[in-house]
Formats: sequence, structure tokens, C-alpha cells
Amino acid sequence: MTKILFICHGNICRSPMAEMVMKNLVKKAGLEKDFYIDSAATDRDEIGNGMHHGTITELKKHEIPFTNHRARLVKIDDYNDFDFLICMDDENLAHLERRIGNDTDGKVHKLLEYCGKNRDVADPWYTGNFIETYADVTEGCKALLEQITVKNH
Repeated sequence: MTKILFICHGNICRSPMAEMVMKNLVKKAGLEKDFYIDSAATDRDEIGNGMHHGTITELKKHEIPFTNHRARLVKIDDYNDFDFLICMDDENLAHLERRIGNDTDGKVHKLLEYCGKNRDVADPWYTGNFIETYADVTEGCKALLEQITVKNH
């Protein structure tokens, strides 16, 4: 089973969007039994809060099912428990390293690396543009899933 943890600052916008998009992609591919997908925050600001209304609106617009998500803080154990720890931006990478230490196993990456882009996922917290964030997240998740399934088959 491949375990993926999506990570952003507060776990209310980008990382839960990525979690729900990836779960939907995996389900459509008939691979649900092969994956465990979750999301977490690097910072405590939003712990216990639900997804941002903009994320919910965008998921509904694209008919992507979602759960009653509650933001949680990434734990040191998550490094051992997950195969991929996927951050949305450089700040997330730095904050994650502070929480879990060095990435000795090469598990930590930025989402858009998987589609050959060296940039952050657009942050709707600052821009209010959840459409752009959804486009980034969807492109990154599709590329990540493709790389994992190619490698595993």
C-alpha cells in the first residue's frame, strides 16, 4: 500500500484539496485498496478547523467527494508512517523539516515537482483564487499518481 500525506501551512486549503483530489483520482482508477491518503498542517493556526469554504466550493464545482475534514498537525511519526510527504511550497518544506528533522529517506517533495515545475502551488489564503489552486493541485496529483503507478507496475 502506498501512503501519501499532503502538507500545507494550516491544512484547510491546499493540502485537504490535494487529499480529496487524489482520493478521487485513485477511486476513478480503481486503486483505492492500494492507497492511503491524508493531509496535515505544519503550523498550529487552524488545528481542528474544517476546510476553507473556497476549497469546499471548488471541490463541489468539480464534483469531487470530500469528508468532514478537520485540520491536524503533522507528527514526527508521520515520516515513518507515510511513503510520500508532499508539501505545497518552500515554506512548508522548511517548517516540516523543523518538525520532523532531515529527510533521510527522500520522502519529502513539493507537489509540482511531479509535473516538472519548480514552483509553489498557488496559495488561495493570500490570493483568494481557488480556481488557480485547484488547477495546480489537480495537475500535480495526476502526475504524482502516474509516477507511482508506473513505478509499481
